[in-house]
Amino acid sequence: MTEPRVRPDPAFALLGLYETALPEVYGYLLSRCGDRTLAEELTSETFLGAVAACRKEYAPPVSTGWLIGVARHKLADHWRRKEREERGLRLVHDSEPDVEDPWDEQLDALRARQVLESLGPHHRAALSLRYVDGLGVPEVAGHLGRSVHATEALLVRARAAFRRAYEEKEGRDA
Repeated sequence: MTEPRVRPDPAFALLGLYETALPEVYGYLLSRCGDRTLAEELTSETFLGAVAACRKEYAPPVSTGWLIGVARHKLADHWRRKEREERGLRLVHDSEPDVEDPWDEQLDALRARQVLESLGPHHRAALSLRYVDGLGVPEVAGHLGRSVHATEALLVRARAAFRRAYEEKEGRDA
């Protein structure tokens, strides 16, 4: 009688990749959220999510790029959660006019990062996914769980808020 073979845990594929992928995933998250503690938490969530995904029947091939994609989803989930919390706390919703803002001036990178970090999570998420990660509007909409039309409107408001905060900071720094 032959003994049944024990299948190795498919998540072991992550072990070989862990040491090289960890700094990449953490660096990706830290550069987008600017908060070490949050980046560490999201990195942990990314690897836990990756382990769960590897154990599914039709698991994707494990790679650093795939892990960065998982991290992007974890970050977008975080921003969505944070926006829902803040929306629940706001009593009055401030609306911005939906106009195109063709701002073509040169931006100071450090000031732009500081301004981006000062924006609300919904604006920061939309602008980061669109302009830092280079995703198209439909992809941004998918990550944020919004319609394309709602995402376009959000991007218009986010660009206006960014520009207003950037110019305000520029005036204080001058």
